Amino acid sequence: MIQLKPIAQSFSVAYEYKLYFTEYLFNIQNPQFHTVLEGYKKNEKVKLLFVIDDGVAKHHPKLVDDIKAYCDHFQNNIAHTANILVTGGEECKNDYDQVEKVLRGINDFHIDRHSFVVAIGGGAVIDMVGYAAAVAHRGVKLIRIPTTVLSQNDSAVGVKNSFNSFGKKNFLGTFAPPYAIINDSHFLTTLEQRDWISGVAEAIKVALIKDKAFFEYIETNAIKLQERDMESMQYVIYKCAEMHMHHIAQGGDPFESGSSRPLDFGHWAAHKMEQITNYELRHGEAVAKGIALDVTYTQLLGLITESDLNRIITVMEQIGFDLAIPVETPSETDNLLKGLQEFQEHLGGDLCITLINGIGVKHDVNVIDIDKMKKAIVQLNKNCEIKIQK
Repeated sequence: MIQLKPIAQSFSVAYEYKLYFTEYLFNIQNPQFHTVLEGYKKNEKVKLLFVIDDGVAKHHPKLVDDIKAYCDHFQNNIAHTANILVTGGEECKNDYDQVEKVLRGINDFHIDRHSFVVAIGGGAVIDMVGYAAAVAHRGVKLIRIPTTVLSQNDSAVGVKNSFNSFGKKNFLGTFAPPYAIINDSHFLTTLEQRDWISGVAEAIKVALIKDKAFFEYIETNAIKLQERDMESMQYVIYKCAEMHMHHIAQGGDPFESGSSRPLDFGHWAAHKMEQITNYELRHGEAVAKGIALDVTYTQLLGLITESDLNRIITVMEQIGFDLAIPVETPSETDNLLKGLQEFQEHLGGDLCITLINGIGVKHDVNVIDIDKMKKAIVQLNKNCEIKIQK
């Protein structure tokens, strides 16, 4: 038998994308969107398919008309094909018909690899549309226009796209960086209060694992954030997004090949709580609960002081989060703890849970003391009950 040597080859691909900040993006006096596309093909038309969160369209009734008018105004460079409305919220990630709707639009309007899908909506819509765009033609270009605090500071600024399947959060997905992200602060003005504060949980997350000074800013401005002060929120969004993108670019594992996932601090429980509440919890609400649980557990391990634990819990409560863990019976607690195994399966490799060893200092562990975690659940819920009674 002839022995043939293996053929080996390696290559690297450079990715670059930008996050832009603006207001009233589709006002024809605002050149930002046109400028982003002009940078791709100067003096040549670019074909666009818009996919819009139906909740955003409802709260901004002129949006569809404004998009058409904007594209008509810049028709020398922009070819508008259609606006497709999809279901907003986590429901769109549980209904494959929504993915099919986007794929059908890509097919029917001949969106190719030199065309763009423009996703406008909250984090779930951005995830779902990004997944559809990534699998069509093995990847068509995507522009994300996130419309919630959480999507503007976290979910839309990364390189992941996803869809829920088999009862598991983000079971299907791709790593596919967008061409660009454009944050329009005007979209935030119509958010419900729970959506306004929801994204702050992701900012607290990244501050706790990376930047004590950022946590102290959030701590100092907690009441302002709760009261919808736009200047404070814009800083939180900018800083959180900057740190998130820096971690992706400089953290050494942009496509998460390893087991450590510091940006998923608080998420093992959050993902499971979303599932067991049938996604009645917003993602950010679940993350806040997950962080509260993990820092309570961290304090029981002696990694942080009781004073630091109280500071973290107080900040989240001042912003407006309900931190109670939605379990009442031992079987419900056991079901929640299955989230650890599901989290490990999603990661692959060894279990790796990010905790903290002081505010601003991440600390990874590979083993969870189940008895102590159950004690943390009881302690956190007891403290929440006492505060409600007061």
